[in-house]
Amino acid sequence: MTRNPDDIKPSLRSDVTVELVKHTAGDSDVLWAARVSTAGEQSLDELAKDPERSKGLINYLMRDRHGSPFEHNSMTFFISAPIFVFREFMRHRVGWSYNEESGRYRELQPVFYVPDESRRLVQEGRPGKYVFVEGTRAQQELTGRVMEDSYRQAYEAYLEMLDAGVAREVARSVLPVGLYSSMYATCNARSLMHFLGLRTQHEMAKVPSFPQREIEMVGEKMEQHWAGLMPLTHAAFNANGRVAP
Repeated sequence: MTRNPDDIKPSLRSDVTVELVKHTAGDSDVLWAARVSTAGEQSLDELAKDPERSKGLINYLMRDRHGSPFEHNSMTFFISAPIFVFREFMRHRVGWSYNEESGRYRELQPVFYVPDESRRLVQEGRPGKYVFVEGTRAQQELTGRVMEDSYRQAYEAYLEMLDAGVAREVARSVLPVGLYSSMYATCNARSLMHFLGLRTQHEMAKVPSFPQREIEMVGEKMEQHWAGLMPLTHAAFNANGRVAP
Protein backbone atom coordinates (compact mmCIF):
# COMPACT_ATOMS: atom_id res chain seq x y z
CA MET A 1 0.00 0.00 0.00
CA THR A 2 1.38 3.41 -0.98
CA ARG A 3 1.60 5.87 1.90
CA ASN A 4 0.64 9.53 1.75
CA PRO A 5 3.79 11.69 1.98
CA ASP A 6 1.76 14.41 3.71
CA ASP A 7 1.31 12.06 6.67
CA ILE A 8 5.06 11.62 7.10
CA LYS A 9 6.53 13.90 9.72
CA PRO A 10 10.04 13.09 10.95
CA SER A 11 10.53 12.83 14.70
CA LEU A 12 13.38 15.15 15.69
CA ARG A 13 15.66 14.58 18.68
CA SER A 14 18.75 16.26 20.10
CA ASP A 15 19.62 13.71 22.79
CA VAL A 16 21.24 10.31 23.08
CA THR A 17 20.28 7.51 25.45
CA VAL A 18 22.49 4.95 27.18
CA GLU A 19 21.04 2.07 29.23
CA LEU A 20 23.18 -0.31 31.25
CA VAL A 21 21.62 -3.65 30.29
CA LYS A 22 23.78 -6.01 32.33
CA HIS A 23 27.17 -6.16 33.97
CA THR A 24 29.66 -8.18 35.93
CA ALA A 25 31.81 -5.30 37.08
CA GLY A 26 33.17 -4.20 40.45
CA ASP A 27 36.37 -2.95 42.01
CA SER A 28 36.93 -6.39 43.54
CA ASP A 29 37.39 -7.77 40.01
CA VAL A 30 40.55 -5.69 39.68
CA LEU A 31 41.91 -6.89 43.01
CA TRP A 32 41.56 -10.64 42.61
CA ALA A 33 42.93 -10.43 39.07
CA ALA A 34 45.97 -8.47 40.23
CA ARG A 35 46.73 -10.57 43.31
CA VAL A 36 46.85 -13.89 41.50
CA SER A 37 50.48 -13.00 40.67
CA THR A 38 51.48 -13.40 44.32
CA ALA A 39 48.60 -15.25 46.00
CA GLY A 40 47.57 -17.77 43.35
CA GLU A 41 44.15 -19.30 44.02
CA GLN A 42 43.95 -17.47 47.35
CA SER A 43 43.40 -14.28 45.37
CA LEU A 44 39.75 -15.33 45.13
CA ASP A 45 39.44 -14.40 48.79
CA GLU A 46 39.26 -10.79 47.57
CA LEU A 47 35.70 -11.45 46.42
CA ALA A 48 34.54 -11.49 50.05
CA LYS A 49 36.52 -8.44 51.15
CA ASP A 50 35.76 -4.75 51.07
CA PRO A 51 37.60 -3.26 48.06
CA GLU A 52 37.97 0.03 49.96
CA ARG A 53 40.75 -1.65 51.99
CA SER A 54 42.78 -2.03 48.80
CA LYS A 55 42.13 1.19 46.92
CA GLY A 56 45.88 1.91 47.14
CA LEU A 57 46.53 -1.16 45.00
CA ILE A 58 44.02 0.00 42.40
CA ASN A 59 45.68 3.40 42.30
CA TYR A 60 49.11 1.78 41.96
CA LEU A 61 47.94 -0.36 39.05
CA MET A 62 46.44 2.67 37.34
CA ARG A 63 49.44 4.93 38.00
CA ASP A 64 52.04 2.43 36.77
CA ARG A 65 49.81 1.26 33.92
CA HIS A 66 49.41 -2.38 34.83
CA GLY A 67 46.34 -2.69 32.64
CA SER A 68 45.30 -6.33 32.42
CA PRO A 69 43.59 -6.53 35.88
CA PHE A 70 41.09 -3.94 34.61
CA GLU A 71 39.92 -6.31 31.85
CA HIS A 72 38.28 -8.97 34.09
CA ASN A 73 34.81 -7.42 34.05
CA SER A 74 32.05 -6.74 31.55
CA MET A 75 29.42 -4.07 30.87
CA THR A 76 26.75 -4.15 28.17
CA PHE A 77 25.05 -0.91 27.13
CA PHE A 78 22.03 -0.32 24.89
CA ILE A 79 22.66 2.94 23.05
CA SER A 80 20.40 5.08 20.86
CA ALA A 81 22.18 7.77 18.85
CA PRO A 82 22.56 9.11 15.29
CA ILE A 83 24.32 6.82 12.80
CA PHE A 84 27.26 9.20 12.48
CA VAL A 85 28.00 8.67 16.19
CA PHE A 86 28.14 4.90 15.71
CA ARG A 87 30.52 5.22 12.77
CA GLU A 88 32.95 7.04 15.06
CA PHE A 89 32.21 4.71 17.95
CA MET A 90 33.11 1.58 15.99
CA ARG A 91 36.66 2.79 15.42
CA HIS A 92 37.16 1.44 18.95
CA ARG A 93 37.78 -2.24 18.31
CA VAL A 94 40.01 -3.72 21.03
CA GLY A 95 37.92 -4.90 23.97
CA TRP A 96 34.58 -4.00 22.35
CA SER A 97 31.72 -6.03 20.86
CA TYR A 98 28.86 -4.49 18.85
CA ASN A 99 25.49 -5.49 17.45
CA GLU A 100 23.47 -2.77 15.70
CA GLU A 101 19.93 -2.77 14.33
CA SER A 102 19.84 -3.63 10.63
CA GLY A 103 18.30 -1.63 7.81
CA ARG A 104 18.40 -4.84 5.74
CA TYR A 105 15.88 -6.61 7.93
CA ARG A 106 13.56 -3.97 9.35
CA GLU A 107 11.87 -0.81 8.12
CA LEU A 108 13.76 2.09 9.65
CA GLN A 109 11.73 4.68 11.53
CA PRO A 110 11.85 8.44 10.75
CA VAL A 111 13.71 9.58 13.87
CA PHE A 112 16.44 12.11 13.13
CA TYR A 113 19.00 14.27 14.89
CA VAL A 114 18.81 18.07 15.06
CA PRO A 115 21.16 19.86 17.48
CA ASP A 116 19.61 21.95 20.21
CA GLU A 117 20.72 25.43 21.24
CA SER A 118 23.48 24.10 23.49
CA ARG A 119 25.34 22.63 20.49
CA ARG A 120 28.05 25.01 19.21
CA LEU A 121 27.63 25.27 15.46
CA VAL A 122 30.55 27.30 14.12
CA GLN A 123 34.09 25.98 13.70
CA GLU A 124 36.91 28.53 13.81
CA GLY A 125 40.61 27.98 13.19
CA ARG A 126 42.69 25.66 11.05
CA PRO A 127 42.74 21.84 11.16
CA GLY A 128 44.44 20.60 14.31
CA LYS A 129 43.93 23.96 16.02
CA TYR A 130 40.31 24.97 15.97
CA VAL A 131 37.46 25.69 18.37
CA PHE A 132 33.69 25.68 18.15
CA VAL A 133 31.73 28.80 19.05
CA GLU A 134 28.06 29.58 19.49
CA GLY A 135 25.99 29.98 16.37
CA THR A 136 23.67 32.90 15.77
CA ARG A 137 19.93 32.60 16.07
CA ALA A 138 19.73 32.70 12.27
CA GLN A 139 22.24 29.85 11.96
CA GLN A 140 20.35 27.76 14.49
CA GLU A 141 17.05 28.30 12.68
CA LEU A 142 18.66 27.54 9.31
CA THR A 143 20.20 24.33 10.62
CA GLY A 144 16.92 23.07 12.04
CA ARG A 145 14.90 23.98 8.95
CA VAL A 146 17.32 22.59 6.38
CA MET A 147 17.87 19.38 8.34
CA GLU A 148 14.15 18.74 8.76
CA ASP A 149 13.46 19.42 5.07
CA SER A 150 16.29 17.12 4.02
CA TYR A 151 15.18 14.37 6.37
CA ARG A 152 11.59 14.53 5.14
CA GLN A 153 12.64 14.31 1.48
CA ALA A 154 15.01 11.42 2.15
CA TYR A 155 12.45 9.45 4.14
CA GLU A 156 9.75 10.02 1.52
CA ALA A 157 12.15 8.65 -1.11
CA TYR A 158 12.89 5.66 1.14
CA LEU A 159 9.19 4.82 1.55
CA GLU A 160 8.51 5.32 -2.15
CA MET A 161 11.14 2.71 -2.95
CA LEU A 162 9.83 0.30 -0.32
CA ASP A 163 6.25 0.69 -1.58
CA ALA A 164 7.47 -0.07 -5.11
CA GLY A 165 8.92 -3.35 -3.89
CA VAL A 166 12.58 -2.32 -3.69
CA ALA A 167 14.52 -4.29 -1.07
CA ARG A 168 15.16 -2.58 2.27
CA GLU A 169 18.92 -3.02 1.89
CA VAL A 170 18.79 -0.98 -1.34
CA ALA A 171 16.22 1.63 -0.29
CA ARG A 172 18.13 2.53 2.88
CA SER A 173 20.89 4.03 0.73
CA VAL A 174 18.96 7.30 0.47
CA LEU A 175 18.81 7.83 4.23
CA PRO A 176 21.23 10.27 5.95
CA VAL A 177 23.65 9.65 8.82
CA GLY A 178 21.48 11.86 11.04
CA LEU A 179 19.03 8.93 11.31
CA TYR A 180 18.88 7.36 14.76
CA SER A 181 20.04 3.80 15.20
CA SER A 182 20.44 1.55 18.23
CA MET A 183 23.03 -0.99 19.27
CA TYR A 184 24.37 -3.12 22.07
CA ALA A 185 27.96 -2.34 23.00
CA THR A 186 29.90 -4.55 25.41
CA CYS A 187 33.25 -3.61 26.91
CA ASN A 188 35.48 -3.94 29.96
CA ALA A 189 36.75 -1.14 32.17
CA ARG A 190 40.11 -0.89 30.40
CA SER A 191 38.55 -0.50 26.95
CA LEU A 192 35.99 1.97 28.32
CA MET A 193 38.76 4.08 29.89
CA HIS A 194 40.54 4.23 26.54
CA PHE A 195 37.27 5.33 24.92
CA LEU A 196 36.68 8.02 27.55
CA GLY A 197 40.24 9.31 27.26
CA LEU A 198 39.66 10.03 23.57
CA ARG A 199 35.95 10.84 23.40
CA THR A 200 35.40 13.15 26.39
CA GLN A 201 36.89 16.43 27.53
CA HIS A 202 37.69 16.65 31.23
CA GLU A 203 39.54 19.09 33.44
CA MET A 204 41.56 16.24 34.99
CA ALA A 205 42.73 14.81 31.67
CA LYS A 206 46.51 14.75 31.30
CA VAL A 207 46.21 14.55 27.52
CA PRO A 208 43.60 16.88 26.01
CA SER A 209 41.01 15.48 23.63
CA PHE A 210 38.71 17.21 21.16
CA PRO A 211 35.76 14.88 20.50
CA GLN A 212 32.67 15.62 18.50
CA ARG A 213 30.05 16.70 20.97
CA GLU A 214 27.50 14.02 20.09
CA ILE A 215 29.81 11.08 20.82
CA GLU A 216 30.97 12.86 23.97
CA MET A 217 27.35 12.86 25.13
CA VAL A 218 27.31 9.07 24.82
CA GLY A 219 30.63 8.80 26.65
CA GLU A 220 29.41 10.95 29.54
CA LYS A 221 26.36 8.74 30.07
CA MET A 222 28.42 5.54 29.91
CA GLU A 223 30.87 7.00 32.42
CA GLN A 224 28.06 7.75 34.87
CA HIS A 225 27.02 4.09 34.86
CA TRP A 226 30.60 2.84 35.15
CA ALA A 227 31.45 5.22 38.02
CA GLY A 228 28.61 3.72 40.05
CA LEU A 229 29.82 0.17 39.43
CA MET A 230 33.55 0.70 40.03
CA PRO A 231 33.94 3.91 42.08
CA LEU A 232 37.52 3.21 43.22
CA THR A 233 38.69 2.42 39.71
CA HIS A 234 36.91 5.49 38.36
CA ALA A 235 38.51 7.71 41.02
CA ALA A 236 41.97 6.29 40.23
CA PHE A 237 41.36 6.92 36.52
CA ASN A 238 40.63 10.58 37.24
CA ALA A 239 43.47 10.97 39.75
CA ASN A 240 45.99 9.67 37.23
CA GLY A 241 45.09 11.95 34.36
CA ARG A 242 42.34 9.89 32.69
CA VAL A 243 44.87 7.81 30.76
CA ALA A 244 43.89 4.17 30.24
CA PRO A 245 46.38 1.78 31.86
